[in-house]
Amino acid sequence: MSAVQADAALAPQAFLPEPPSRRIEGHGTPDAAWQAWGGLADLPPVSAATLVPPGGRAIIIAPHPDDEVLACGGLMQLLHAQGTRTVLLAVTDGDGSHPGSALLPPAALARLRPQETLAALRVLGLDTATPQVVRARIADGRVSAEIEQLQTLLQQLLRPGDTVFVTWRQDGHPDHEACGLAAALAARLCRATLVEMPVWSWHWAAPGDARMPWRRARRLELSPEVMQRKRQAVACFLTQLQDDPSTGKPAILPPHVLARLLHPYEIYFT
Repeated sequence: MSAVQADAALAPQAFLPEPPSRRIEGHGTPDAAWQAWGGLADLPPVSAATLVPPGGRAIIIAPHPDDEVLACGGLMQLLHAQGTRTVLLAVTDGDGSHPGSALLPPAALARLRPQETLAALRVLGLDTATPQVVRARIADGRVSAEIEQLQTLLQQLLRPGDTVFVTWRQDGHPDHEACGLAAALAARLCRATLVEMPVWSWHWAAPGDARMPWRRARRLELSPEVMQRKRQAVACFLTQLQDDPSTGKPAILPPHVLARLLHPYEIYFT
C-alpha cells in the first residue's frame, strides 16, 4: 500500500462519526468498576523517559482547555523535571462548552478557559514559556470540519523524532477523535511518534472492553506530590467544575467524571 493509499484508508470519515455505543451520556461506567478490574494494575509500566527519550521533544495536543491536565498533567510535570522541551497545542478555546448559557456565553468562555489553562500550568510548576503554548483557535465543536487545517498546522509544527501526545482517535468525543486522527496523519508524514490518551473512554467503555487497545496501553505511575499538583491544577478550571444556574445544567466535570480521571497513574496507548 502506498503512502497515499494508507492515508486514504485513514480518511476522517472512517473515524469521526460517533457510534451510539460510544455516546457520552448519563453517569457512565462507575469508577469503582474500573478500580475493581485487575486489568488496569496489570498494564505494563512506562516512564516519562521511555515515552520521550532524552533530547526528544514532546508535543501535547489539547482539544479543549483542561484536556492537557486531565489526560497528562502528571506526565507534563515529569517531562519538565527531566528537561524535555514541550509544546502545548491548544486546538480550541473551549467556547462551546455551555450552549445557551447566560452565565458563560461563548465570548466569556473564549476568554476564561485559556486563562484557566495558564493558571493550571503554573500550579503544575510550569511557566508560560515551558511548555510553549500554541493556539490553533479552531471553533469548539468544529474540529472535524477543520481537520485539514489542523493537520497542516501540525505538519508545520512537528519534526522528525518528536513524540506527539493526543486524545485517542476513538475517545467518543468528536473533537477528541478529530484531533487524534489529524495527529496520526501528521505524525506519520513527519516521522514523529504518536501516543494516544483516553479521556472520555472511561465513561462509555467497560473493564476489559474489546474496543479499547489494551495491547498498546501502558501505565505511568505518579508520586503523591505529582498527583497533588495535578488535582490542584484541575481545580483551576472553574468554568467546568460549577453547575450553571442559567441553564439548569450540571457541571461539565462533576465528581463522578473526575473520579475516573484523577488516579495516581495515567494510561497511554503507545
